[in-house]
Amino acid sequence: MILGTRGSRLAMVQADLALEALGGLPEDLSPEIKVITTCGDRDRCTPLEAMGGYGVFTKELDQRLLSGEIDLAVNSLKDMPSALTPGTRLVAVLPRGPSGDVLVSRADLSALPPGAVVGTSSVRRKALLKHLRPDLEVAELRGNITTRLNRWRRGDYHAIVLADAGLERLGENVPRHALDPGVWVPPAGQGAIALVCREGDERAGAIAHLDHRPTRRCVDVERGVMLELGASCQVPLGIWASPDGQGIMLRCLWLSPDGSWAKRYEARLRGAQDVLKVAEDMRRQWGWS
Repeated sequence: MILGTRGSRLAMVQADLALEALGGLPEDLSPEIKVITTCGDRDRCTPLEAMGGYGVFTKELDQRLLSGEIDLAVNSLKDMPSALTPGTRLVAVLPRGPSGDVLVSRADLSALPPGAVVGTSSVRRKALLKHLRPDLEVAELRGNITTRLNRWRRGDYHAIVLADAGLERLGENVPRHALDPGVWVPPAGQGAIALVCREGDERAGAIAHLDHRPTRRCVDVERGVMLELGASCQVPLGIWASPDGQGIMLRCLWLSPDGSWAKRYEARLRGAQDVLKVAEDMRRQWGWS
């Protein structure tokens, strides 16, 4: 079984986690890794929203799946479009890591001086920074985690915003400050590793048991809301679902690109069966069209 993955340090660590999870497969399904370069890897300068956003790190993996070159794609779930490529199946989601963002900086967000330069490539993070700290300078920052950290270390930015899960998986020991996900709402799927196969592949049954149900319930809600809203990565939107004692707590945040306004929504759901009702309620409350 050939596992396809991007070649960044984080992608390789996540592929190793998938290999570890797949360790109990029969010998004839023994997995090996194949590195696939995506358009998001080749172009590290253009802002992601200008490249089409969702799919720039996964489209080539889907193509190799459908051609039979690989049998399983290992993705960061947050990079995947909410609508799967026809012919593919999200067969399993591994246990979720931290879902929130962190500020890599020697000072927390409230303590950064006016005019401090903060780097990120995410439209959601840019809008949040402008909304919460309009006195900061928000600057474009592309590249893998190592590249972005190196640019921060050499002083190009006072601070940068990254996903906590990526830093944790890479074991990066840098000063960082957690951004409360209840306020700084993360994107759908952040912190989760997805295993994608071809629809109808008989070997999927040997992988499906790896699906972590608590994680899957939450990310299915997040991605379901994204799908029902028809949202793209050009929209500054956070969607975060977390389990609580009474079901799943959903927190959503929609901002203007310039951060001048923000609209919040919270609801408790039983599961994915409530997504359509919740999305309709959000449309009404937000005036989403």
